[in-house]
Amino acid sequence: MTEPTIFQRALAGLPLDFNGADFQEIQRTVQRTQSLLKRFNNQDQTPEQRRATLSQVVGYEVPASAEVNAPVHSDFGPHIFIGEDVYVNQDVMFTDLGGIYLERGALIGPRAMLITVNHLEDPTHRRDVQAKAIHVEANAWIGAGSVILPGVTVGENAIVGAGAIVTKDVPANTVVVGSPARVLRRIKGMSTD
Repeated sequence: MTEPTIFQRALAGLPLDFNGADFQEIQRTVQRTQSLLKRFNNQDQTPEQRRATLSQVVGYEVPASAEVNAPVHSDFGPHIFIGEDVYVNQDVMFTDLGGIYLERGALIGPRAMLITVNHLEDPTHRRDVQAKAIHVEANAWIGAGSVILPGVTVGENAIVGAGAIVTKDVPANTVVVGSPARVLRRIKGMSTD
C-alpha cells in the first residue's frame, strides 16, 4: 500500500502545513497508533501479542530477533524502522514522522527520546513542522535518557552516553557525552584507521 503524499513529504524532509487539508491523514494515524500502543503497553500481553501489535503500528512484521519493551511511546508510528537484533528498553519515546531507522544490533536505553520533528522558526508558520530522519547505525548504543534530535546519524558501533543531547552526527566507533554531545574518545579496542 502506498503511503499518503504527506507521509512521503515528511520522509523527504519537506515542510508540512499544520493547517493543510492533508494534515488530517497524520492526525488519523496518530489516533490509530495511540490506540494500538495502549494495547502494546498492556502488561497482560504476551511477547508474541506485543510483536503482532507493534507490527500493526509500524506496518510491517517486526523481526523476531528484535526486542521492544513496554511501555514504548510514539507520536506517529509507521515511520519506525526496526532491524534485526535491535533492543529497545522501557519508556522510549519515538517522534518518528521523519523516519527513525534502527539498524541491526542497535541498542536504545530506557527513557531515550528520538525526535525527528521540529517546528519552523518563522512565527507566522510556527505550528507547521519539518521532519528529518534519524539513523542509528549497526551496533550503536543510545544510553539511558539520551535525546537524539532531528537529522542526526549515530554511526556504527558508536555509544551515546546517558543523558546526552545529540544535536549533530556521531562518528562511527566513538563515545559521545554531554549537552550538547561531544566526542569523548574512540571505542576501546577499536583499531585506528
